[in-house]
This record gives sequence, structure tokens and C-alpha cells, in this order.
Amino acid sequence: MNEALFSEIALYVCLTGLIVWMGFIVWDLAKKSKAGRFGTIALFTVLGAGVAGFIFKTILVEVMAI
Repeated sequence: MNEALFSEIALYVCLTGLIVWMGFIVWDLAKKSKAGRFGTIALFTVLGAGVAGFIFKTILVEVMAI
């Protein structure tokens, strides 16, 4: 395994872990602040939009490279 392949795998594994960790942080924030159903949905929608943007960017870069 060369360094470039290791870096690519580590990026996706660590980034997935970071996204999951941020999800737990948002869940805890929503519970501690008593945000309710609407507030919790709003918090996760904003977090989800950031994750969706990263995934869309990755797919777009791969499609444009073809």
C-alpha cells in the first residue's frame, strides 16, 4: 500500500468518524437545550446539509475527472 492510497482511505475513515461524532454532539446539544422536535430536526438538517455538500462535491470531482 502506497502513501496516497493510505491517505485516501484514512481521509474517508476519519471523516466518517468525525461526522458520527458531530452527530452525537448535536444530539446531546438538542437534549441539553430542550430544543424539542422542531429544534432537533433543524439542527440535524443543517448538519446534514454540510455532509450532503461534502458528498456532492466528492461525486462531482470524480465525475469531472472522467
